[in-house]
Amino acid sequence: MDLYELPFANLMIIRDDIAEVLINEGVEMTKDMVEQYHGFLLSHLKPPFSLLVNKVNAYSYDFEAQAILGTLKEINAMAVVAYNRTTRITTEMLASYPREVKWNLRIFSNRDKALSWLLSEQSKVRNANS
Repeated sequence: MDLYELPFANLMIIRDDIAEVLINEGVEMTKDMVEQYHGFLLSHLKPPFSLLVNKVNAYSYDFEAQAILGTLKEINAMAVVAYNRTTRITTEMLASYPREVKWNLRIFSNRDKALSWLLSEQSKVRNANS
């Protein structure tokens, strides 16, 4: 696994088509940050790819960032690990934001279960494309 540091997050490449994302504590994600994050994903992962969003830290998104977050057509699935009720609720609210690209997202309280689900989702898409 390779670990990369962006100014606002750490990203771990789990496989060539799965990355784990840990946004730094206290960050307010902006549109520019989301664009940098999306650019990283496109340059380091093999599409279609999936994301394990580990919400171990508290952070937020400004309005513009919310609108473009996760809109890459190359994203197959997103598993969010939420460690408390508040994080689960805020993730559900973020997921309900109207977007052109519908999210394939599930929320988990356990990282291993989240990763297992992503592996299953990646397997489905690979089998469909072969």
